[in-house]
Amino acid sequence: MDLQQLRYVVAVAETRNFTRAAERCSVVQSSLSHRIADLERELGVRLFARSSRRTELTSAGEAFLTGARECLAAADRAAADAAAAAGIVRGRLAVGVLVTTAAVDVPELLQRYRARHPDVRVQLRAGGSDELAAGIRRGELDIAFLGFPEGVQPSGVEALVLDHDEHVLVVPAGHRVAGVARIALADVADETFVDFMHGTPARTQTDLAFTAAGLVRDVAYEAGVVELITRLIARGLGIALLPSAFVRPLAEGDPELALVTVVDGPRRVEYLAWSRFNPSPAALALLDVLGVRGAARSGRKGHDSGRPDHR
Repeated sequence: MDLQQLRYVVAVAETRNFTRAAERCSVVQSSLSHRIADLERELGVRLFARSSRRTELTSAGEAFLTGARECLAAADRAAADAAAAAGIVRGRLAVGVLVTTAAVDVPELLQRYRARHPDVRVQLRAGGSDELAAGIRRGELDIAFLGFPEGVQPSGVEALVLDHDEHVLVVPAGHRVAGVARIALADVADETFVDFMHGTPARTQTDLAFTAAGLVRDVAYEAGVVELITRLIARGLGIALLPSAFVRPLAEGDPELALVTVVDGPRRVEYLAWSRFNPSPAALALLDVLGVRGAARSGRKGHDSGRPDHR
């Protein structure tokens, strides 16, 4: 068997279609089908169950797929390491981005990164902080931008503090507290709230603040996208506490929204996180662009000193 056969198997498994897999691999379908059939004969098992309308992995195919992906990842890493030894950074860089990231302008960062390393292909994944940190631990992500409640640190990854932020109350422009300079959570505890999904760090920050204040609130709407949360607020369906650094640019110039400072509201810490184990050349190159390569080498975790150059 060879790497090309493994790539064909992964492509078919992910597309569940021989035609689409051939298009992804830039080969004719007959060639891809023959190479997979050759591999099945070599292994003595069927990897795919086929019909005129469906293609699915067999149980043997499911077992084979895990090892195939690991072999391809190892081969890609070997090629990237060899290129890095010659002073060339290439390969794949998987970056996780919290939907409310504000400490770093990610597109601007990637623009600087591409100017230095145009051969690297970047994959971006948006998600919650727990999900993204788990992706790093599983080796699916190289680097991620995370946010956690103050006092909580990401676990199982190297992490560097990027910034601290406080939440502000987001209300409809005609709300009774719109225009008030400062309020406390108790002033709005009886209001209807819009928030992130229960159990996520983004939601936990506000839940902890209300618990600390000895208050209970009603969360009538849950969403995973900030823009949807603000639209629900603009329609008068509820109010929300959101990170100030992220939401202020969204609310500026929006006549339907108003922001109010909360004296006992939640606070969060934004982190840069990466793998503790053998970071790839592409990941180390991004840390270089951020100005935190020293942190990767020394394994510092959660420090405010030596903040990266993320402006």
